[in-house]
Amino acid sequence: MRNVKLSQKIQFEQWVPAGIGRVFLFFANPQNLPRIMPPVTETKLIEVKLVSPPDAAKRNGEGLAGAGSEIVTSFRLFRLFPIYRKWTARIVEFEWDHHFADLQVKGPFKKFVHRHELKTEIRNGIEGTIVRDAVEYDAGFGFLGRIAEKFIARQLEQTFKYRQQALEKLLEVK
Repeated sequence: MRNVKLSQKIQFEQWVPAGIGRVFLFFANPQNLPRIMPPVTETKLIEVKLVSPPDAAKRNGEGLAGAGSEIVTSFRLFRLFPIYRKWTARIVEFEWDHHFADLQVKGPFKKFVHRHELKTEIRNGIEGTIVRDAVEYDAGFGFLGRIAEKFIARQLEQTFKYRQQALEKLLEVK
């Protein structure tokens, strides 16, 4: 019998003292993606093919990526080497003020699925939003991919730690 390697799963969560509508609009706008990526990655939007979500006009949702949208980015693969890689992600789920999910169509992983979940939560009398990022990935490359998994997990942790700090600043959270 052959040993089958399962995908890796990792989750990040933060609470921000901002309303869910505001937070959702921020994340659903692909123009904000480079703003929440660590500067060392030099992330750039290359191409955005938007499919507007239902009722976007009614909700001030211009420029949002609904299900079927594709976003192509370029990013620096390693800090020490100027090696860049394109990444194409497609939005596959979209539910207003609740969640959306994207999957890698083309990029460095065999599989990469990222689900953004939002939930209203009141803390100390302040209405805020829980932002949960659930990532499932498979590095591919067999044995070499399994060796790289600790490095990948550490990179994802650093990326999401930066994103959490950037989000608070960009939403002017005090």
